[in-house]
Amino acid sequence: MNNMAAALKIPRKIISTEKNPANSLTITDKRICDCPVETALNLISGKWKARILWKLHTNGIVRFGEMRKGLDGITQKMLTQQLRELEEDGLVKRKVYAEVPPRVEYSLTDFGTTLQPVMQVIAEWGTAHNQKIVKLLKQ
Repeated sequence: MNNMAAALKIPRKIISTEKNPANSLTITDKRICDCPVETALNLISGKWKARILWKLHTNGIVRFGEMRKGLDGITQKMLTQQLRELEEDGLVKRKVYAEVPPRVEYSLTDFGTTLQPVMQVIAEWGTAHNQKIVKLLKQ
């Protein structure tokens, strides 16, 4: 793992490394960039990921069905895909209970909770500028 990835505490499983000719490790995952802002946005960007993370931030543990009901317009397939990606990236943990019918719960990992202050600031900014944002989007 390179120094930037280590400093950002990026989970090892999202980093693919290979030896370069100088015998040092190089990150080959295309989502990890020289710009730390771009790297962070690559993990949380998209129509649904920020909304999923916000729901987990505000509600703690959320069952799959509750998550789907709270995200208007998302399909089961898309929700499953987005949750898997967030889980692979180390932001969300999935707990499956051996019950009939099966029960699956999602929550933020320790790494995922490091996004909470960022999500809170984005929510505050969105609230403070809501009227201007709505006006701009209607143009």
